[in-house]
Amino acid sequence: MTDTDVRSQTAAVIPAYQDEKHIGDIVRRTRKQLERVVVVDDGSTDQTAQRARDAGAEVIVHDQNQGKGEAIKTGLAHWFGAANPSAEGGDGHVAWTILLDSDGQHLPEEIDRFLLAAASVTRPTFFIGNRMGDVARMPFVRRVVNRYMSNQISRVCGQKIPDTQNGYRMLHRELIPDMLGGGHRFDYDTEALIIASRKGYQIESVPITTVYTDQVSKIHPVRDALRFFKLMRRYKAVGS
Repeated sequence: MTDTDVRSQTAAVIPAYQDEKHIGDIVRRTRKQLERVVVVDDGSTDQTAQRARDAGAEVIVHDQNQGKGEAIKTGLAHWFGAANPSAEGGDGHVAWTILLDSDGQHLPEEIDRFLLAAASVTRPTFFIGNRMGDVARMPFVRRVVNRYMSNQISRVCGQKIPDTQNGYRMLHRELIPDMLGGGHRFDYDTEALIIASRKGYQIESVPITTVYTDQVSKIHPVRDALRFFKLMRRYKAVGS
């Protein structure tokens, strides 16, 4: 299979919250790479949804903020139907989905890197972006926290994942039923890696550019740190 074949079978999911400043540009650039793009507006009170529509995306709106994990699950269900991707609903032509953030941290032009990687795999694979080869642009505190969390999560997953906090990802439809459970907010990104690993998926890192612009992090340090440690304890207990 070529990257052109993979491209024709790939759709994008962009979770968004209060990102009216960036979402239009991100959608337009993503649509240059992929024909199918859905934005899930997770209860924004600004013009995020309208800017995404104006840029050519399909848009699904949550009535209230439910968290990044729920927004991703809504987007996955849109392309692949309900919990069973072979059931009616969804788009039967879609075999892969790209997940990318709405705030400009992920360059849509680098979707090509994921498509090329997917075209060459011969076993079930979960693709994730890797910024750790470009750490000079990453704020020091984020670099330290990311390395610590990535080491912890890699141990639980049983394989090396250099940048576990990266939301730029590519998933095959066979994994989607398992991705419709898990966490509701930022802990979803971590739990998705653990679930995929325990299903026998290889986690393959795709080098991407480190981008930090004017976006404000939506992570709540104390609350999300507590969720992370709770999640780690649960999976370590299950694996022991």
